[in-house]
Amino acid sequence: MTSDLLATLEAVERRVLWLSTATVDHANRVRPNPSGLKVGGHQASSASMTSIMTALWFHTLTAHDRVSVKPHASPVLHAVNHLLGELDSSYLETLRSFGGLQSYPSRSKDPDPVDYSTGSVGIGATAPIWGAIARRYVETRFGGAGTGRQYSLLGDAELDEGAIWEALQDPMVPGLGEIVWIVDLNRQSLDRVVPGIAAERLQGMFAAADWQVLTLKYGRVLQELFTRSGGDALRTRIDAMGNPEYQRLLRCTPAQLRERLPGSGSTAGPITKLIAQVDDSDLLTAVRNLGGHDLGALIEAYDTIDDTRPTVIFAYTVKGHGLPTEGHPQNHSSLLTADQMRRLAARLGTDLDQPWQPFPAGSAEALLCARAADRLRRPQAEAQQPPAIPADLGRPAPTGTGNTQQALGRVLLDLTRQAPRAAGRIVTVSPDVSSSTNLGGWLNKVGIWSSTERTDWFADDAETILHWRERPAGQHLELGIAETNLVGLLGELGATWSRWGQPLLPIGVVYDPFVNRALEPWSFGIYAGGQSILVGTPSGVTLAPEGGAHQSITTPSLGVEQPGCLFYEPAFALDTEWCLLAALGRLGKPDGSSAYLRLSTRRVEQPLAAVPTDPAARERRRRQVVAGAYTLRRTERPLVTIAAMGAMVTEALVAADRLAALGFAADVVCVTSPDLLFRAIQARRGLHDGPHWILDQIFPSTRAAPLVTLVDGHPHTLAFLATIHQVPLTALGVTRFGQSGALEDVYRHHGIDTDSVVEAALHLVS
Repeated sequence: MTSDLLATLEAVERRVLWLSTATVDHANRVRPNPSGLKVGGHQASSASMTSIMTALWFHTLTAHDRVSVKPHASPVLHAVNHLLGELDSSYLETLRSFGGLQSYPSRSKDPDPVDYSTGSVGIGATAPIWGAIARRYVETRFGGAGTGRQYSLLGDAELDEGAIWEALQDPMVPGLGEIVWIVDLNRQSLDRVVPGIAAERLQGMFAAADWQVLTLKYGRVLQELFTRSGGDALRTRIDAMGNPEYQRLLRCTPAQLRERLPGSGSTAGPITKLIAQVDDSDLLTAVRNLGGHDLGALIEAYDTIDDTRPTVIFAYTVKGHGLPTEGHPQNHSSLLTADQMRRLAARLGTDLDQPWQPFPAGSAEALLCARAADRLRRPQAEAQQPPAIPADLGRPAPTGTGNTQQALGRVLLDLTRQAPRAAGRIVTVSPDVSSSTNLGGWLNKVGIWSSTERTDWFADDAETILHWRERPAGQHLELGIAETNLVGLLGELGATWSRWGQPLLPIGVVYDPFVNRALEPWSFGIYAGGQSILVGTPSGVTLAPEGGAHQSITTPSLGVEQPGCLFYEPAFALDTEWCLLAALGRLGKPDGSSAYLRLSTRRVEQPLAAVPTDPAARERRRRQVVAGAYTLRRTERPLVTIAAMGAMVTEALVAADRLAALGFAADVVCVTSPDLLFRAIQARRGLHDGPHWILDQIFPSTRAAPLVTLVDGHPHTLAFLATIHQVPLTALGVTRFGQSGALEDVYRHHGIDTDSVVEAALHLVS
């Protein structure tokens, strides 16, 4: 690199530092704030990243690369995008304002280019791993995704997150040579300087996972000092120095530095003599001259990345580098004063009164930014329309007994025969539970995806039922037992329609009790535009013999509460087919959404569904199923209505028969989506856009009666149904941890057995 280019990069870096700092300053100190609430922002966390990001965007990145930026460095990303011409200066005044720049990078809400939404610690860091797999899947199956590195810029404190290490351990990761993580090793967390020196241990953990490990600890100024007489002693002293002691040196005057830096012992004398030859200004520069702020060292490291395996770069930095708050243990959310901002502007060659002024036209800095913008400009991907999904596969209503979990695998196989184009876009993901969640037949049909063909050594074993054929044409991805990894991948597979114009129909299957564990990263994937289907199965206390640890209680209400997601809990096999097809039809498009299906292993008599044989009546039933509810039993004049969800329809129907024998007529409603019913209520009240015809068909005012709701989950999931007509309600469900036992014993324990339903109805009608 020429000295002129390096000088220009350093000037751009100073402008990035200024813009990111001024953006936070304007949001907190300049912009009117009538409420008086803290706006916030992270000037110090941004400052430690300016060198890393300047070298990356203005020298190394290509148009095919994508970058996940640590949450607290979002002002740096916006500053970079502004210099590249991707963000008008007016937006720099809108950080954390309504409709403006978001607090953390957001693909769906920020006005400038953002590759990965970040904000929830650990999730944004691992997202490029799953993005890399999604890109490879699209490229091998359909083409058009190209190549390119996937960068994660993360803070060292973020490495405390367990999701980081779960991702590193997954067997699919070591072969992903496009993965590059750059760790901002500023040795500070939210409230303190991290006391231990953990860098070597962390480096060893990455190396053990077969990652290339690069370390940038010292910059050119310190490296030059190390070559002088006494330099070895200085390096030994700094290497052995604890983080808090080093950070304290950053707050010292030159005189204090000369007193503290030599320390005690055999190295003190040589260090004292060495720094005596260095003037005050150079000494202050040297002590903070770390590798993560040396543009030349950073670019050299980027150029030596091994693209055959994942790479991690540990870049030592100073939190708040270049700011008056640098190195202070409580600088995480600190804000510069007006006087400090003015002095900073003078030092960086800008103007506080005109904070967004551009580089002079024709200047070396302006030309460098223009060249970088041209290099990084991505061609617009031609968006492919997702395939048409049939609303009904036409299968006759099943006879005998069956469960909704079995129906899942059957529908997927039916799609391969009746809608092969749609089936070809489906990709399933599971954390080592494929066979136990009834995906075995699907796996045997479509195979396992792998970027290369692998030998199935059990192909000729007659006793092998599940055939594990790994090949680029496969449509199932199997991860290790880590739900956070699964939903992270699910989110990225669900975002390919917006990244490369290639829509996928991703379905992830987990045990329903573990949906809680997976919820945060899946929710974040939805927020970032990832559209997918999450299937939780088996579910509820219906898992009676498994005990309380494997009995999901809160998941039905989570399905109602999750934004950007439809929730279904079908009761019968045909209901499952219709709900799954409806969910698939909403994927891979700008106005689409994700879905959560809660399925059960409890066997239910399928004729109880009473599916009409007349084609028009069957279609009416299907529309009601996918809209949220349908009537299973309708009496002439109901004294009570029982609304049940999922496998609990058996208890509801038996209870209705017993009530009828006692002279109390009871309607029975099968709820397939409390989520959609709640939206319908909101729409009828003018609080939500959408249809509400389902309420008039299933809960007409002329049939309003006291209501018993029944769900294998928390009872408040259906309690809102009483507000449709303001009727008396008894909500039955599960509110306690369960225990092992026979199904009837467990149901009785939780008060969701038939006796409890009858008793609740009698109490209401009497």
